[in-house]
Amino acid sequence: MYLTIKETAEYLSMPESTVEDLIKQKKIRAIHDGEGWIINKEQFNSHLKQIEKYKHLVEEILSEPIPEDHDIKDED
Repeated sequence: MYLTIKETAEYLSMPESTVEDLIKQKKIRAIHDGEGWIINKEQFNSHLKQIEKYKHLVEEILSEPIPEDHDIKDED
Protein backbone atom coordinates (compact mmCIF):
# COMPACT_ATOMS: atom_id res chain seq x y z
CA MET A 1 0.00 0.00 0.00
CA TYR A 2 1.32 3.41 -0.93
CA LEU A 3 0.80 6.63 1.00
CA THR A 4 1.08 10.28 0.06
CA ILE A 5 3.34 12.60 2.04
CA LYS A 6 0.32 13.86 3.99
CA GLU A 7 -0.85 10.31 4.83
CA THR A 8 2.70 9.30 5.79
CA ALA A 9 3.00 12.32 8.10
CA GLU A 10 -0.26 11.35 9.81
CA TYR A 11 0.81 7.69 10.06
CA LEU A 12 4.15 8.64 11.64
CA SER A 13 2.71 11.52 13.72
CA MET A 14 5.11 14.11 12.34
CA PRO A 15 4.84 17.24 10.20
CA GLU A 16 4.72 16.92 6.41
CA SER A 17 7.87 19.06 6.13
CA THR A 18 9.78 16.50 8.20
CA VAL A 19 8.65 13.68 5.92
CA GLU A 20 9.75 15.72 2.88
CA ASP A 21 13.14 16.35 4.49
CA LEU A 22 13.56 12.63 5.24
CA ILE A 23 12.78 11.84 1.59
CA LYS A 24 15.38 14.39 0.44
CA GLN A 25 17.93 12.87 2.86
CA LYS A 26 17.01 9.42 1.46
CA LYS A 27 16.05 8.15 4.90
CA ILE A 28 12.58 7.34 3.58
CA ARG A 29 12.31 5.59 0.23
CA ALA A 30 9.75 7.24 -2.04
CA ILE A 31 8.67 7.14 -5.67
CA HIS A 32 7.75 10.20 -7.70
CA ASP A 33 4.63 9.32 -9.70
CA GLY A 34 4.62 12.44 -11.87
CA GLU A 35 2.37 14.42 -9.53
CA GLY A 36 3.95 13.88 -6.13
CA TRP A 37 5.79 11.47 -3.91
CA ILE A 38 4.32 8.14 -2.81
CA ILE A 39 5.77 6.05 -0.02
CA ASN A 40 5.43 2.32 0.60
CA LYS A 41 3.81 1.87 4.02
CA GLU A 42 5.44 -1.54 4.59
CA GLN A 43 8.91 -0.01 5.03
CA PHE A 44 7.81 1.39 8.40
CA ASN A 45 6.31 -1.78 9.88
CA SER A 46 9.58 -3.35 11.07
CA HIS A 47 10.80 0.02 12.36
CA LEU A 48 7.61 0.63 14.33
CA LYS A 49 7.67 -2.92 15.73
CA GLN A 50 11.26 -2.36 16.87
CA ILE A 51 10.31 0.90 18.58
CA GLU A 52 7.46 -0.83 20.43
CA LYS A 53 9.84 -3.61 21.48
CA TYR A 54 12.33 -1.08 22.92
CA LYS A 55 9.58 0.85 24.71
CA HIS A 56 8.43 -2.37 26.36
CA LEU A 57 12.00 -3.25 27.34
CA VAL A 58 12.60 0.20 28.86
CA GLU A 59 9.32 -0.02 30.80
CA GLU A 60 10.37 -3.40 32.20
CA ILE A 61 13.77 -2.08 33.24
CA LEU A 62 12.31 1.04 34.86
CA SER A 63 9.67 -0.93 36.74
CA GLU A 64 12.19 -3.28 38.39
CA PRO A 65 12.76 -2.40 42.04
CA ILE A 66 16.25 -1.39 43.04
CA PRO A 67 17.72 -4.19 45.13
CA GLU A 68 18.85 -3.30 48.61
CA ASP A 69 22.63 -3.28 48.89
CA HIS A 70 23.75 -5.06 52.05
CA ASP A 71 27.29 -3.72 51.74
CA ILE A 72 26.31 -0.10 52.34
CA LYS A 73 27.57 1.13 55.68
CA ASP A 74 25.88 3.86 57.61
CA GLU A 75 28.54 6.48 58.26
CA ASP A 76 26.51 8.65 60.66
